Amino acid sequence: MLYSTETCQHSSSESLLKKTLVVLPGSILATYLLGTTLPWPITLLHAVWLQGLIAALASYYLLHMPVWWTAIHLLFFPALLSATLVLNLPAYWYLAGFITLLLVFGRIHRTRVPLFLSSGEAVDALARLLPQDCQFKLIDLGSGCGGLVCKLARMLPHGSYHGIETAVLPCWISKLRALLSKQDCQFKWESIWQHDLSGYDVVYAYLSPVPMPRLWEKARREMRLGSLFISNTFTVPGIKPDRCIRLDDFSSTVLYIWRIA
Repeated sequence: MLYSTETCQHSSSESLLKKTLVVLPGSILATYLLGTTLPWPITLLHAVWLQGLIAALASYYLLHMPVWWTAIHLLFFPALLSATLVLNLPAYWYLAGFITLLLVFGRIHRTRVPLFLSSGEAVDALARLLPQDCQFKLIDLGSGCGGLVCKLARMLPHGSYHGIETAVLPCWISKLRALLSKQDCQFKWESIWQHDLSGYDVVYAYLSPVPMPRLWEKARREMRLGSLFISNTFTVPGIKPDRCIRLDDFSSTVLYIWRIA
């Protein structure tokens, strides 16, 4: 089961990359054809944004790519080229920008997991679910900048808190926050698939729809009986949660909760 899910995820990532390689030249060609047939002239800056619009529409309606990829097609390259035309930035700015994106988001084209930050309401709801008067061990899979883990450690200091993050810069920020707060928080730069979940009472994840089936299989295989698996926003297809908590935050977040049995 795990092997087939890995294969599916790898194939999905390859498919997404292939679609992107189709969208970019296709949208550039469509922009060129429109530019040569329209009865009025368009500037290069207008052409750049027209290309982004065409790429976004094609990726969403024709190739059914995820919404966040549609936003990238709409904004990233047009904004980059607009900055080149208008601001005339030196070349090293673009290298610095690329390195920064890589450090912040990691290998998002393969993991298919953007950087999501849990709301304060999610932290409060999670704190109410945790043991109030005895020790426990919690891990945040995809812990971002460590906000949820550090806040919980401050609210419930009798717990032991851990975070796993695959992007370098958020992980460094997490480690610095833990060091400055002097709380029982530990962060690792590691793949969630390589980390053993058997030692935790609560496993929390705020990832994306893509890894949820595989993560559920991993949780069932490794987590102890009676421990909690909690997913922010994204459910496990075909698996009914034991409990759902809808939060009154900016995105009407839902926490899906399973007790391992």
